[in-house]
Amino acid sequence: MCDNIDIDLSCVDMLRATCTAPINIALVKYWGKENEKLIIPLNDSISITLDQENLCAKTTVAIDPTFKDDRLWLNRKEEDVNNSRIQACLKEIRRRAAEGKTVSNEVLQWKVHICSVNNFPTAAGLASSAAGYACLVYCLAEVYNLKTELSDIARQGSGSSSRSIYGGFVQWCKGSKPDGSDSIARPIAPASHWPDLHVIILVVSDQKKFVGSTEGMQQSVRTSELLQHWTKHCVPRAIESLTKAIHNKDFAQLAEITMKSSNQLHAVCLDTYPPIMYLSDTSKSIIRLVHQFNDFHKQTLLGYTFDAGPNACLVAEERNVQEVLGLIHQYYPSTSPTFVRGLQYKEKELSPAAVQFIKMEPQPDGLKYIIHTKVGDGPKVVMDQSLQLLGGCGLPL
Repeated sequence: MCDNIDIDLSCVDMLRATCTAPINIALVKYWGKENEKLIIPLNDSISITLDQENLCAKTTVAIDPTFKDDRLWLNRKEEDVNNSRIQACLKEIRRRAAEGKTVSNEVLQWKVHICSVNNFPTAAGLASSAAGYACLVYCLAEVYNLKTELSDIARQGSGSSSRSIYGGFVQWCKGSKPDGSDSIARPIAPASHWPDLHVIILVVSDQKKFVGSTEGMQQSVRTSELLQHWTKHCVPRAIESLTKAIHNKDFAQLAEITMKSSNQLHAVCLDTYPPIMYLSDTSKSIIRLVHQFNDFHKQTLLGYTFDAGPNACLVAEERNVQEVLGLIHQYYPSTSPTFVRGLQYKEKELSPAAVQFIKMEPQPDGLKYIIHTKVGDGPKVVMDQSLQLLGGCGLPL
């Protein structure tokens, strides 16, 4: 580690940038790749980008002629920078910089130092790799002065990271070209289109998953017959319907499509051999609770989705958020003073009629904590020099 002095005479030529990037939550899922090396998915997907005030990756990238090797630090720990996916992103960034002559040939030879941190659990089903690779690619593009499509580069690090290149509602298009050049993300609507759409993440576990997403997808592609039907028949209909629901701000339709897509993903996981079980008993109780809440109101006011992990992402409109928070506190009570993180709203106590209708026993401390956030924008450059992660010597601060 180096000190906080931001100028080092041995690194006076250093080029450096710091950026943040959001996580995204898939509403219509993708599961499985047509091409593992190029990370081309079996199907399109649609996601919602979350506000970076509550969930983001932050990365500083520096290049300098005095650096001896490429190096990487993730959450304050040095990691192997020769990871094939990191190298794929670096190689493509440098190739485009050379092709576009955005930096000199000399600068292209400089080694890179990368330091990245997340403000949320890594590898626990909260799309940490999506935010991380989107942030890396966006930051590299800033350093190498690239003005180009970035989602296809980010995709080579993590498929879902292609969607984190944009804010609001985003579709990752599978594409049809063998080289993956048209497998890119495209915005459907900006965050400003539906600002009162909220997301409440229920963190059931912040531990690393037993089966990682990449391994799980490979198992499903090899063994699940249901996966083939789902990608060819169910997903295209869901993409069309959800796009329409987003444009019309039709919450009930959005929530129903989102819940069905989540259920179908986990059905595919169970159809995989050996079966993959990402949902815990608490996850399943959350699913039951959401449906009972909607049944009580005789309309769909709340939706859920689960990625490859036990943590639930609930979607609701702002006008119903206080009651949803009351629902969570009623059935997953906690005495932790930091139980609710992110946006702070006063909860509304459930009515006696709702408590009588919902047939479920409370589960004290059934959740570790919740993160309350909303739809947000895409990656940003951090202008405040004091927030950089690498100091003037090119080492973590």
